[in-house]
Order: sequence, then structure tokens, then C-alpha cells
Amino acid sequence: MGKIVFGGIVPHPPIMVPEVGRGEEKKVSSTLAAMGQFAKTLADTGPDLVVIISPHGSVFSDGVAINGASVLKGSLSRFGAPKVSLEYVNDLEFAGLVVSEAEAGGITAIIMDRELAGNYRVSVELDHGVVVPMYFVDRAGIRLPMVMVSMSMLPPVELYKFGIALQKAAVKSDRKVAVIASGDLSHRLTPDAPAGYAPEGKILDKKIVQAIKDFDVPGLVSLDPNLAEKGGECGWRSIIMMLGSLDGYEIHSEVLSYEGPFGVGYMVAVLVPGEASEKRKMLPQMVAEREKMINDRRANESAYVRLARETLEQYVREGKIPGVPDPLPEDMRKRAGVFVSIKKHGQLRGCIGTILPTTENLAQEIINNAISAGTRDPRFAPVREEELDELVYSVDVLKEPEPVDDMSQLDPYRYGVIVRKGHRTGLLLPNLEGIDTVEEQVAIARQKAGIGPDEPVELERFEVVRYY
Repeated sequence: MGKIVFGGIVPHPPIMVPEVGRGEEKKVSSTLAAMGQFAKTLADTGPDLVVIISPHGSVFSDGVAINGASVLKGSLSRFGAPKVSLEYVNDLEFAGLVVSEAEAGGITAIIMDRELAGNYRVSVELDHGVVVPMYFVDRAGIRLPMVMVSMSMLPPVELYKFGIALQKAAVKSDRKVAVIASGDLSHRLTPDAPAGYAPEGKILDKKIVQAIKDFDVPGLVSLDPNLAEKGGECGWRSIIMMLGSLDGYEIHSEVLSYEGPFGVGYMVAVLVPGEASEKRKMLPQMVAEREKMINDRRANESAYVRLARETLEQYVREGKIPGVPDPLPEDMRKRAGVFVSIKKHGQLRGCIGTILPTTENLAQEIINNAISAGTRDPRFAPVREEELDELVYSVDVLKEPEPVDDMSQLDPYRYGVIVRKGHRTGLLLPNLEGIDTVEEQVAIARQKAGIGPDEPVELERFEVVRYY
């Protein structure tokens, strides 16, 4: 019977490899020293297989991809160091076990072989998220078979479930497995940072580093996604996937180093599992907290949201479109444009609406748009019956749009925006997570309408009343 023997977190800036940095690597001396200690601790745990999770592989929003090349190869040629090249045996048997366990846990996972990679137009070459940290492991004389997993944009709890699938695959195999999460932290620590400066960057890194020191798994999994986005994170999701593989064990967690000399946070950490512990099984707690949040929200939902939710539930379960409430409440007799938004695990699952009213009353507008948001949003597959209990809804009732002369009259928190160019129209609702500037708001609305960034447009603004 196999097991997980090691968990680790490593950064991956190519500049810390001497052949790329050419002296600049001295500015990350703490990280370099920590990587030596990291490799020693890894070796001491005696693994015979490395699973490494990279945010720069084949990243999908609805599942996890595992590299299926027969031999795993990669180099730093993109960074001017083609001689830095690594090659590993791919343990495809173990990869298959992981896929089976993931699917059994409700997580979509695929093995991305060369043919499939060609269909998706992605590469099976090892990216720098793998090559950079493994360069230091290789230099320490540790050369093991590998399974390379790409990070996914699945919700955090689902990523944690994938980590549990890794653990179950290890137990079913005869492997002693090391799981390494590759990822930098914030890319927005200083004004000269690659992604620019954001004050959230330092807040984000402080939270992640402290959570690893304390082995605060729920704190990391429940980290505010808005903070993660504004802070410019890179490795948060990889870390969650790795943490899932340690579920149910006492963990000795140690942060070996943290620094950010180039405006990017680099953390090196080792997490060594000890005895099995029922109290360290975190998934039931996470699921219970999520269910409580949904139940609390539904117990206090508005009449508009209840109508949207019950409409979609009846349509998905029975294929029937309900009629408007009888008697029809006074506030539902008016006419207005409506948008229905649906989220699952904090991520958008569907959003469809009307700028101006298309039916004789607000109730019918909500009914129509709830069905459309759940089943006709071209960005998503139709909602399935087994998803219904995990969805949260909001309903925006639009006030009449008014034209504006220029962008100075817009405010992304107060006003939604409509951009028009001929028959093309794009709309973005106000006060959305991650949209903090007028420029972002208008750019996204243009994109939705297929209007180029330099094409002249007519602008309109509108206010909404948002119901939960």
C-alpha cells in the first residue's frame, strides 16, 4: 500500500536559475538557500514518485488535465537557457489511478496525450512551472518518475477534492508519493512588479504565508477569491490541490523562506505528514460550511430570487415552465429589464437578461431569464439536476438606461454600462467583483459585443436594484 510522504510549495521564477539569471539570481538568495533545504527534506522522506502541480500547464475551468506524454521533457529555452533541460519517466499507471479516483469523487480529469493536446492546441512539454523548481531537485541528485498535473480553475473545494483523489490513488498503488505545488504568490507587491502594484498583494501574501505556517487549511480554501484576483496570485490553486493530498494527517508545516525582490512573492515550504488523524479530515467541514451558507441565504432570499430559483428548479427537474404567481404581487406587476445571475461555488454559472422589458410584467421577465441563465448561456453547459442544490442566485432589476457623453460620467460601482456600435450591443452590470475601473468595465462590455478597443461607440449607463 502506498502513501503520500511529502508535500511542498515552491516558486518558479526562471531568473533564480543561474543560467537564466546570470548573476541576478543572487537577489533571491533566501529562496536559493531554501531550495537546497527543500530538496534535502524531500530526499529524507524517501519518495519514489513526484507529482508536481503547475499553474502554467493545460489549465481548464471545468476539470484537471494530467500530462500524458510517454516521456516528460522540458527546457528553459524560452528564457535563453536551452541547455537547462530535464527529462522524466511519466508514471502513466499512477496517472490513470488518479483519473479514476477523481472521477469517482465527481471531479472531471483527463490524461492529455499528444493527440488530445493537438486537438486542444496545447503543449505536453514541461513548462517553467515544472522545470525551474525541479532544476534544483535534480541538482541535489534526486531523479524520480513524475506525474505532471496542471492546475485547474475549478472552485477551491473541488480542487481540494482532487488532492484527496491523489491521496487515494497513492494508497491504491505501491508508490511513496511526493506532491509539490509550484506557484509564485502575488505578482503585485511593488510599483515595478510585472503586473503592476496593488495593495492587496501584500495582504494576500501575508495571509497565505501565515496559513501555511499554521497549517490553516480551511483559511486557505476559503480565501476571498476577490483578494486573490486583485492581489495577482499565481499558486493559490496549486497549493489547495496539494493540501488535499494531505487530508486526514497531522502535518509538520514549515515555511523555509519568503521574499519578493522583484515585486513577486516567492515562498518555499515543506509539509511532512505524520500520523493519521480524523480531526484533520477537512472536507466534511468545508462541505457543511458551504451547505450552511446556501441554506442561510435561501432562508432569507427575496421574493424575486425565490421565483428565479424555483423556476429553474422546476424547469430542470420536470421540463415545465411555471406560471406567474397568483395572485401577482403588486411589485411584480410593473415592467422592467431583468438580469438573472447564477453562481456555483463562488463562480459564475450563468447570466442572461434583458435591457428593456420584453414581457407584460416583472414576474414573467424573471421566469424567462432564469431559464435562459440556467440553460441557454452560451458560455456554459446547461445546469444539471444534481447541481441545483449548490446554486446561488441574484436578480438585477434595471432602471431605464440614459445616454452619456463620455466615460467621466460612468462609475463601475453605481452604474452598469451599455456600449453600442450599429447592431452590436454589449452590457455589463454594475458592482461586479474584480471590476474596479470604468476602463475595465467598458473594455469587457466591448468584448462581449465584439467591438474593437479603438472603434467609436455610443455609451449608456443604468442603475439597478440587486436582489439576493
